[in-house]
Amino acid sequence: MNAPIPAPTPPAPLSDALLRARYGDARPEGALPGGSTIDVLMRHRTVRAFDTRPLPEGTLQTLVAAAQSAPTSSNLQAWSVVAVTDPERRATLAKLAAGQAQVRDCPLLLVFIADLSRLDRVSERGGGRADANRFLEMFLVASVDAALAAQNALVAAESLGLGTCYIGAMRNHPEQVAEVLGLPPDAFAVFGLCIGWPDPARPAEVKPRLPQPAVLHLERYDASAEAAEVERYEPAMRAFQASQRMTEVAWSAQSASRVRGPDSLTGRHTLRDSLKKLGFGLE
Repeated sequence: MNAPIPAPTPPAPLSDALLRARYGDARPEGALPGGSTIDVLMRHRTVRAFDTRPLPEGTLQTLVAAAQSAPTSSNLQAWSVVAVTDPERRATLAKLAAGQAQVRDCPLLLVFIADLSRLDRVSERGGGRADANRFLEMFLVASVDAALAAQNALVAAESLGLGTCYIGAMRNHPEQVAEVLGLPPDAFAVFGLCIGWPDPARPAEVKPRLPQPAVLHLERYDASAEAAEVERYEPAMRAFQASQRMTEVAWSAQSASRVRGPDSLTGRHTLRDSLKKLGFGLE
């Protein structure tokens, strides 16, 4: 006779302190289920200052294993990652990424690649064609695959006590980045991910996010409450900026400035042309 299946253990409640750090006074009400993984996610902060301690042996392989455990469209695994530890190469990439010091200073830079080139080679070795790779859908598949993999790696790193920082500026000069990394045609550096021990002398804080009603829509998209929720968010962002000794700028104004036109894209307004040169069809 089979033994009875034990009842599942009720989840631990999500800490109000974590919710308060992420949402301020706009945090969701009521008891929410939590747990150790959710706690790691809620504690995420962007770390831009690293100390000089080396990473534990095997860290890179663990992070890649976590990344490869992410979902992937049709199991195509249309992504790759280039691990950069050479100081000179990191310095070169830092210059291409708007001079961001954390790219130069972190002990490990992971550059995640939307990679259709492997599928090109697989098809070629089998005597077939990879004509579908010319289409925008496949570029989107590869970019999503890379993003899912990277986020798994980030959560794994932070669960080990490491700090992380995404580097979207890898897209500022995609052709030069491809040359530095030796990328083949049909491969594109979507972003970088800095990893290292946070510098205790320059602690980073949890950045507040928009209240959930500004991003959560039930059944159908409804932006009727958006303006009020964004206004409710502004004091939390100003408090964060003050705590980090940053210039206090309203989130609305900062965000509007970021999307005002091609000049606000730090060179990425020519990205389509660069992708064509890197071999992507985008049809």
